[in-house]
Amino acid sequence: MNHPHFNIDFDRQLIASLPAFGPRYTSYPTADRFYSEFGPANFQAAIQHHGGQTPLSLYVHVPFCNTICYYCGCNKVITKDHSRADRYLDYLDKELDLVAANWTGKPLLAQLHFGGGTPTFLSDAQLTRVFDSIRAHFTLSEDGEYSIEIDPRKVSRERILTLGKLGLNRMSVGIQDFDAKVQKAVNRVQSEAETSIVIDAAREAGFKSVSVDLIYGLPHQTMASMHTTLNKVLALHPDRLAVYHYAHLPHLFKPQRRIDTEAVPDSVTKLDILQDTVQHLLDQGYVFIGMDHFAKPQDELAQALQQGRLQRNFQGYSTHADCDLVAIGVSSISKIGRVYSQNEKNLDAYYEALDNNHLPVMRGYELNEDDLLRRDIIQDLMCRFAVNLDDYQHRINIATADYFAAELADLQQMASRGLLTLQGHKLVVSPKGRFLIRNIAMAFDAHLRHQHTQAKYSQTV
Repeated sequence: MNHPHFNIDFDRQLIASLPAFGPRYTSYPTADRFYSEFGPANFQAAIQHHGGQTPLSLYVHVPFCNTICYYCGCNKVITKDHSRADRYLDYLDKELDLVAANWTGKPLLAQLHFGGGTPTFLSDAQLTRVFDSIRAHFTLSEDGEYSIEIDPRKVSRERILTLGKLGLNRMSVGIQDFDAKVQKAVNRVQSEAETSIVIDAAREAGFKSVSVDLIYGLPHQTMASMHTTLNKVLALHPDRLAVYHYAHLPHLFKPQRRIDTEAVPDSVTKLDILQDTVQHLLDQGYVFIGMDHFAKPQDELAQALQQGRLQRNFQGYSTHADCDLVAIGVSSISKIGRVYSQNEKNLDAYYEALDNNHLPVMRGYELNEDDLLRRDIIQDLMCRFAVNLDDYQHRINIATADYFAAELADLQQMASRGLLTLQGHKLVVSPKGRFLIRNIAMAFDAHLRHQHTQAKYSQTV
């Protein structure tokens, strides 16, 4: 379906009336459904079946950080000892060797993403070493999307130019907030000047896209303070922005215990901040991509949305046609065909598996036909804001109305509240519903409907 433009309507009353928590659907089924009975042999069989015959995506997880940001819930290792990264790279090499032994030749690398942690914890020499290993196993392309997450506090102009020479062409820059009081409260003090140096250097190096990450709901934030931050960010002219919700869960994430709970804005203030941020971005000409992502109209993400080519994977929204993902490093998650596979989350366990010449698989999931069907439907919803269930009739053995009886009943309720229009088995998400797309997608989540989970999902808005 081709949708030339997507409006959104921020309906606070509707937002408040719907379930507040739900999956982000970077995968379906979600990672809390993975099971430990899935092991290295299962993942190896999936890689062998792929055989390297079609383009692949590669995710590289670098867990190290110099300092701790109190809000962070990522899998990370806080250290100032950069020699620890040398050992880690030894194991990344070994893991990639074990994976690549299951395909022939050097498959085309369509996408590459360095995440963390802080990928730029690695020195120029260490990053060059990683790229040498990648080039030994993959064929890189001028058309590839090769991205890295950047902490501007630790990166010089020269470093960015080096990243460009290595082959990286997209970056995500962490900012979160420019307010000094907020920065101090979360232990991430970062100046506008050092952030500007990094973004200017990216453009000098020929990076095709610069994305900026912000967080709303941090301690001491107000609508006015966040508006000021947003104006400073917009002066940097980022191609994309992601505006994430801060979930204060000190019982789950130990670093958050250093945050003064009394300073965290209440739910009304957080909605004020979000509503003002969304409206300001729209007023400045940014396109709402989905969930918490915005982009300039000429950016690849906005073009992909308008042309119906948008995709979603573990790294979020993507412009590239959906392709299998190999993920290396501690805690990373691969997607090969109908299989998800997650690596060990603990460094020692990750190292031990590789010492024994085993793929470091901790758990995973093999999708059945119903899972595959629902994964495609949820992808349609998250990326195109529309789905016609009759398009999937050939994949089920009973009438659409019977197979999706419970879902259609839920959708009728949502239609009555203005989230979508439903004509027969075709649904189109309304401007009110686009900001609540996760709630709509949840209607098709059979695991959420029928099976209890202990997972703590993030807020849908």
